[in-house]
Amino acid sequence: MTRHALLLVLLGFMAASCQASTHWHDGDLVFQTSRSAQSAAIQRATHSPYSHVGIVFLRDGKPYVFEAIATVRYTPLDAWIARGDGGRYVARRLSRPLTAADDTKLRAAARAYEGRDYDLYFEWSNDRIYCSELVWKIYQQALGVKLGKLQELREFDLSDPVVKAKLRERYGDHVPLDEPVISPAAVFSSPLLGPVENHQ
Repeated sequence: MTRHALLLVLLGFMAASCQASTHWHDGDLVFQTSRSAQSAAIQRATHSPYSHVGIVFLRDGKPYVFEAIATVRYTPLDAWIARGDGGRYVARRLSRPLTAADDTKLRAAARAYEGRDYDLYFEWSNDRIYCSELVWKIYQQALGVKLGKLQELREFDLSDPVVKAKLRERYGDHVPLDEPVISPAAVFSSPLLGPVENHQ
């Protein structure tokens, strides 16, 4: 077996072990440091290692992550874990138990977004959507729960050179500083959430 093949086998085993050690519930949130081109800018602007978040739903008994990447889609949890930096992630769960009715409402709210395009410009609209906006809106629309405080773009640390470069690339000289934004860091810090499993 080649070294590359062995590494893939080990990563798959680690991901399967993580899944087995966690009793996943519909609505669990998973956070990671993504390896996307904009990840570093998000981390520096929010002073948080978490640049991507998704919501877990069980399908045929197996955990999938409902996430906004190129489009809003379901990704098998093991594939989602492997895609993150170092395979590390943190899971959090609403502190109050979710009822069967809550689960149904969350799934219905998620269906409305499936297939939407990813929003590179972080606009507060439903035409296109980014990862933390997707999670926030599903919970708010389904259960009336606001996971994290909305901020304006100007409230983030926009002084970092990496952040400045990404803003210039996206917006040129017209940065929408008043745009409402919900970040993965703000969702993660919501007092309504508690820990599930850490895999750092």
